[in-house]
Amino acid sequence: MKNKMYFFDYVNIVLMLLVIVVTLYPFLNVAAVSFTTYEEYLMKPMMVWPDEWTTTAYRTLIGKPSLWTSYANTIFITAVTTILSILLYLVTAYPLSRKNLRGKSGIMTYMVFTMMFSGGLIPTFYVVKMLGLYNSLWAIVLTALFSTYNVTLVKNFMESIPDSLIEAARIDGASEFYILFKIIAPLSKAIVATVAMFVAVGQWNSYATSIYYLKDTSKWTLALFLREIILGSSITDVISGSGKDMMQETVNPITIQYAALIITVLPILAVYPFVQKYFVKGMMVGSVKE
Repeated sequence: MKNKMYFFDYVNIVLMLLVIVVTLYPFLNVAAVSFTTYEEYLMKPMMVWPDEWTTTAYRTLIGKPSLWTSYANTIFITAVTTILSILLYLVTAYPLSRKNLRGKSGIMTYMVFTMMFSGGLIPTFYVVKMLGLYNSLWAIVLTALFSTYNVTLVKNFMESIPDSLIEAARIDGASEFYILFKIIAPLSKAIVATVAMFVAVGQWNSYATSIYYLKDTSKWTLALFLREIILGSSITDVISGSGKDMMQETVNPITIQYAALIITVLPILAVYPFVQKYFVKGMMVGSVKE
């Protein structure tokens, strides 16, 4: 029996190492190419460690106002959407987590129905346009504020909180808002961090909605900025701002594209380790029943 267990452990270790290599290698390759010269890239396109280091691609990108404008737009969209979504999830999930709420099953049925059947892209686009939100960052924010899946996660977590805590607070004269924000919300940090990560990553990488609702380049998000660079159709305008400026700098599109990928993904990689423990705990909601 022990030999079988050891064999199982070895297989798991090998599989985990394989998964690590498969997921880590592309990132290392992109980072290496972004820090090397185009000549070395042509000789060793699959490298993970460059021999000739250069920061030309990063200096070129960092010196362009269009990158920082896209960064500012993306940070605004991500921060505002995450904060407003968490508030909306809390005030929606808390009453739904209470057993004595009248019409609870009907409300949940209606919410789940919207997960399977929606109005569609064209009606949503017309609503956004009629509200005067077209070509506005608020169009990206407001169309991503609510998710039935995230509300269900928060609701299930709140249902695991003992009712005795809420009843004790009510006996002491606490209002429902006090109970929610002073008792329930602090105890729900794990699931709040989980759904916040979902929302933040989704908005940071928002691509489709940015194409639908944003027209001016001054309101581009990082996803649109990165798209133009990777496609290469407008790389002169995106990177240099003008054809004349491009003639004065020798920059290769490949290293620019790879550097843009690193700059785009770096903030999410920097934040994730700090919320990982909450993320793992939040994803275990409902897996164990007492």
